[in-house]
Amino acid sequence: MAETDVPQPPELPAPPFELEQEEDYSRFLLHSRTEILFAIRTLIQKAAMTTVYFDQGQSFLLTTPLAITPDSTGILFDVGSDEAMNRRALAANKLIFTTSIDRVKIQFKLNKLGADQFEGRPAFRGGLPESLLRLQRREYFRLSTPLATPVKCVIPMRRADGTAMSCDSALIDISGGGVGLMVPLAQKDLFPGGIVFSECRITLPNEGVFAATLGVRNAFEVTTRTGARYLRIGCEFIDLPGSRLTMVQRYITRVERERKARLSGLE
Repeated sequence: MAETDVPQPPELPAPPFELEQEEDYSRFLLHSRTEILFAIRTLIQKAAMTTVYFDQGQSFLLTTPLAITPDSTGILFDVGSDEAMNRRALAANKLIFTTSIDRVKIQFKLNKLGADQFEGRPAFRGGLPESLLRLQRREYFRLSTPLATPVKCVIPMRRADGTAMSCDSALIDISGGGVGLMVPLAQKDLFPGGIVFSECRITLPNEGVFAATLGVRNAFEVTTRTGARYLRIGCEFIDLPGSRLTMVQRYITRVERERKARLSGLE
């Protein structure tokens, strides 16, 4: 017997930065000083436009890494165009830098920025990050599933007394690495961290149905704008065969293409 379907709540809060989800993304973190310096130099060579988030992610500015200091212990960044925002960035005690180059997402954290100069003009100066996240696009691109054509997932599980049941849920997002789903808070005990569900059936509209093994990586409460409270579950695909990964990627590509076409007035 299936549990009651959970409608996809609108306008969900954005998930935290991947950099801060070590349990999920630790395998993509670089800790070697040599590797981190190489990654930063690549950003400098590419003049990578970088977004810096601070004030608990509520404020941001755009910058570009300019140079590594001569002693290789710091990084110089271009200042933003808004002086007031620059001052707030200098006062912040936690800043998340995020950018992408060659279809790879880069994120790193600095605890402080200082004022400096580069080639006679104002610049920010930060230390070398202790770690740096490097994600291939296939792993990090997360598609928010369409409300009009939801992606359904049926998860076989067992109750506390051992009897079989299934949980039917509409996915809120999907990527090559896993899925996100929303369930009522009352079902929290059914999704402890680390549990693995086999033979989950995922239906991709206009693509087909495939079976996958899902491992629960994280769970946290979210509240929609209407005040409804749900549990957001983040799951990873475990040993997903290449043919099924291709199906997921094909679905993501098609939905993104259709969205862009609608936005540009082609549909």
